[in-house]
Parts: sequence; structure tokens; C-alpha cells
Amino acid sequence: MNRAELKRALSGVGYVADETLAMALHLALALGRPLLLEGPAGVGKTEIARALSEVLKTRLIRLQCYEGLDAAHAIYEWNYQRQLLAIRAEAATEETLFSEKYLLRRPLLEAISQEVAPVLLIDEIDRADMEFEAYLLEILSEYQITIPEMGTVTATTRPVVILTANGTRDLSDALRRRCLYVYVDFPDRETERAILQSRAPGIEARLARQIVGVVQALRREELEKQPGVAEMLDWAAALSGLGVNDLSDDPAALQATLVCLLKTAADRDACPTEVFARIVGKVA
Repeated sequence: MNRAELKRALSGVGYVADETLAMALHLALALGRPLLLEGPAGVGKTEIARALSEVLKTRLIRLQCYEGLDAAHAIYEWNYQRQLLAIRAEAATEETLFSEKYLLRRPLLEAISQEVAPVLLIDEIDRADMEFEAYLLEILSEYQITIPEMGTVTATTRPVVILTANGTRDLSDALRRRCLYVYVDFPDRETERAILQSRAPGIEARLARQIVGVVQALRREELEKQPGVAEMLDWAAALSGLGVNDLSDDPAALQATLVCLLKTAADRDACPTEVFARIVGKVA
């Protein structure tokens, strides 16, 4: 599908993509290149992979990165318990102990072993150690994995690879060179309203405008954690569930719903009743 068709298809599964992102996804599919999405937490980077897997009607395989992640948890490991049982039963030789029967496939090996190309999400790659990036280079360059006991496993199909990063640390130049790149920022007002209308079509236009206006204003405050799109949608669902039709109706109840938007004690302290009332007053 071309860029416009892809953009419409993403909208059909609830993801509103701008022109830059739609073009990047189109090129990633057309060129078979990994796509690195960088930006603050809460802007919907992970959601892009989910939406793309729905559009392509294929499996989503996710590798959640963290400090200390190694090959055994990301690529493969041997089923040592089964190997030990086979040795005790004298039912295995050295050759058969290191075969498919005893191999545990982790997300990266699983992704290149599928008959139908999946979407491989390598989430928050910047949380993993620099050493782990070296494991990825062979996969992202050649789409193959070397298992010392078995040899090289070449991809059955090439997965669509999406990497996300929140800017926790700088990524290596070698990794960046292998990827297409998009910086995903918080959506502008119109895009965020389109997201809200797509995900919560029952909300009235006036309330939707107020919700987006408040969230956009909060992001301009000096907060430790700016509310993301997910928090905005949670808040909208909470207001709808409480029967709120206008943000100026019940200030006390509205203040209580900030549990959906502000996720640290410092941010709650930075947005007392008078500050929140001022923000609401500007958009109501």
C-alpha cells in the first residue's frame, strides 16, 4: 500500500499518524529497513507497532528492554532441564543435545523464524546496555543469528522491525545507521483531538476540545512527567464515566480526577486547585 493508504489504514485501527510518520512507516516497509522511533514517554511509540501489526494482519512480537538484558533472554537459550534429563536417561548424544528439540526461542530468534513476517517491537532500546546493541547489529544488518552450537540461523522471513527509545541514553552510531529515524513528539492540538475522537467517539465535541486544551496546557507547566496520550484517554474515559459534560460544572470532582493525569507527588503539588482552575478557565 502507498503512504496515503497506509495512513488511512492506521486511522481505521485507531492510530492517527502525521505525514512524517506515515512516510517513515511506508519507507520502512518498502525498503525492509528497521525504524527507530525516539521521543518522550507517553507519545504513542509502542502503540505504532501494535497498530501496524493490525494493519498488516500479522503477529506482534515484543522485546521489552531493560538494564542487564542479555542474549539468553532476548535471542535464545538452551533448555538445560530437558538436556539434563536426557543425559540421565542416556537418551541423547552431544549432537542431539544441541538441537531444535532443546532450543528455547526468545523474541529475536522467534521473530526471524516465522513463516509470515511479524512486526518485531524492540521497546525502549535505550534502557538496555551498550553491549546488548552489539547483539542487534547482526540481526538488523543480515537478519540472521549465529548460535555457536548449531551455526547460523537465517531469517525465514524478514520481520518489520520497530525500535523505540525515550532518550534515557545516547544510542550508538552503528545502531542508528541501520535504521530509518523519526522523532515522535506530543501531538499538536488538532491531532490530539482527532486521536480522542477516534478512540472515544461518544464524547461531545465541546468536552473533547476542553479535555485536549487542558492536557496541552498541563504539558506547558513545569512537571516531572508530562501527561501523555494514554493519560489523556484515561482522563476522557473517567470524565465520561462520571457523566461530566463541561469541565466547569464541578471543580472539586474535576480536581479529584487529576489522578488520571498527574503521576507523581511533585506534579500534584505543582498543580493545586487554584492552578488547575486557572487552566480550566482558559479552555472552558
